[in-house]
Amino acid sequence: MTEASTFPNLEGLVDLACRNGVDIRPTLLRVLTDLYVQKSTHSTEEEAQYVELAQRLIETVDAPTRATVAVRLAAYPGAPAAIFERLADLIGFIPTPPIQPGNGLAKPAESELVELFFMADTDERRLILINLDAGESNAPRGAPPDATETCHRLESAALERNTAEFAHILERSLTIDRALAKRMVEDSSGEPIVVTAKVLGMQPAVLQRVLLFINPAIGQSVQRVYELASLYDEISVQAAESMIDIWRGTAVKRRPAHQPAYYDDERRGARTAATPSRYRSARRNDALAARFKSTGR
Repeated sequence: MTEASTFPNLEGLVDLACRNGVDIRPTLLRVLTDLYVQKSTHSTEEEAQYVELAQRLIETVDAPTRATVAVRLAAYPGAPAAIFERLADLIGFIPTPPIQPGNGLAKPAESELVELFFMADTDERRLILINLDAGESNAPRGAPPDATETCHRLESAALERNTAEFAHILERSLTIDRALAKRMVEDSSGEPIVVTAKVLGMQPAVLQRVLLFINPAIGQSVQRVYELASLYDEISVQAAESMIDIWRGTAVKRRPAHQPAYYDDERRGARTAATPSRYRSARRNDALAARFKSTGR
């Protein structure tokens, strides 16, 4: 088994259960398992990461969660024996896979997905976003017709540090709840702004200016801005669109469309010189996105 030191942020992942007094360990274990079984094959590293995290969680969650996870693993040919056997011991029986076409997974509640994303730390959010479209073959829908104007308005509001106007633009352009738009602007980590920029096709240099000005918690750290700029490069348009769909409370089917066009011709400049090694070294698991992937997109 891989040593715990391989996962420098393992304690932080499990300690999500302690945030705000809400125990989300059952949700976390289901999320990890959902993503694991979404992939037909796994590398040795991926399996070791799942086993490491699951072993920590199955000892602490309730019996219904153990049974649910055991049934999902029973339907998966490549289930890790150590986890499956431990679950069978804890629940007292060996589960059989559900009889249904393709052994599909139940769709999670959209509100649960939203909360899970906002409660996650930066590494967990990155894993969600870069894996959210894993296996997707459909083309992105493309930026909305008014994306260019929306990008201009967002940049202007950011430069003026007008967070209320920035949130209002997000609410209208993304068709999301007002409270959620406000939450996105006030988020101290910055990933919601990156997701928005990706969907709108915002030019990366403009994104950097927005990040520097819209939220002091982000803008005071140039390194954090560079890390978010790197995340912008890593995630796909499909993943960003899927995340927006989840925030809207919808899981629409994709339809082929053109790639979004950048509205600004500025080059990426300083971002290409950045080396956000923390993201590169935080490859702890390939797990959190499955809860998001099973929304029926």
